[in-house]
Amino acid sequence: MSATTSAELEENRRLLKELLCRPGNGRCVDCGAADPTWASFTLGVFMCQSCSGLHRSIPHISKVKSVVMDGWHAPEVKFMASTGNSAAKAKYEQRVPPFYYKPTYRDCHVLREQWVRARYERNEFVCVEQQEPYSTGYREGFLWKRGRDNGQFLSRKFILSEREGALKYFNKHDAREPKAIMKIQTLNATFQPAKIGNPNGLQITYLKDNSTRNIFVYHEDGKEIVDWFNAIRAARFHYLQVAFPGASDADLVPKLTRNYVKEGYMEKTGPKHKEGFKKRWFTMDDRRLMYFKDPLDAYARGEVFIGSKENSYTVLPGLPPSTQGHRWPFGITIVTPDRKFLFTCETEEEQMDWIAAFQRVINRLMLPQEYAVEAHFKHKP
Repeated sequence: MSATTSAELEENRRLLKELLCRPGNGRCVDCGAADPTWASFTLGVFMCQSCSGLHRSIPHISKVKSVVMDGWHAPEVKFMASTGNSAAKAKYEQRVPPFYYKPTYRDCHVLREQWVRARYERNEFVCVEQQEPYSTGYREGFLWKRGRDNGQFLSRKFILSEREGALKYFNKHDAREPKAIMKIQTLNATFQPAKIGNPNGLQITYLKDNSTRNIFVYHEDGKEIVDWFNAIRAARFHYLQVAFPGASDADLVPKLTRNYVKEGYMEKTGPKHKEGFKKRWFTMDDRRLMYFKDPLDAYARGEVFIGSKENSYTVLPGLPPSTQGHRWPFGITIVTPDRKFLFTCETEEEQMDWIAAFQRVINRLMLPQEYAVEAHFKHKP
């Protein structure tokens, strides 16, 4: 390639910036982040800086440059103009199953990396007549699972069977009876790398006797753990298709898995408000506010149902004036039809974040099935 003059480089940069204004190019092709400033001159797509790092891990397929800082040659700019994000998506996402999780810039590294590899390296969604293993409704393999009592991660055999409607794991490799049977109906999976202390850490929850149970797993291989995650989503999708025969894919997909509304430490007191406040780890999962002694506990010490404002649930900053026994200064009162729950936060920022999270849940109308959950909470011993 002949040497490019500074005037030509400047002109190429100007043309590239014009290309960024075309429909589809104003957001990262991979994660949807706004205002991408990097591009792959072998794939013809624009991306954010974070995703450009993922493309560097597949240099045999994607070579990246900065739109702003690097020099571009006329043939490269011409190729970018002939492709672009919309055309690339049409090519590489022809057959993405509806249940397959498409990560955003908010998601963890392993989900975003495997999305990039699935599209450009493995061509998983190009029009070919093959069914990926996570689509088949059956999966078995070994995952590292955290022990409930000792906190050690041990290799455990897992079987996901859509036909049986369950995910099971076995404590011994040759065991005939599973240690736990988790019904697909109540299954949820969410990536929790920071909490679990592993970049591929996945938290799986399920209901047992209408109380939440947690298990924490990981696999050394990023593709394997993301395939498990999408296999769970596929099983949930097919279960929901049967449960709600008239529902569209768009109605069902948000119900496949969910991230938590919010998690973090607060202090709480007991129902009489006379006990000292104790520090607990709280997880807001849909309408269930759960508290744990430790973030990696297998089950919650208690759960609080958070209904809607139409059903007399409110959240207030601060505590009743007579409240004693708390160390942290920033209080929150949740008023339910039956009683008040008192919490404190260490910082005002945390207090505001929790209040905003509770308010979002309270502002949502309750679904018919949530009334049954509320009734169960009221009748808990």
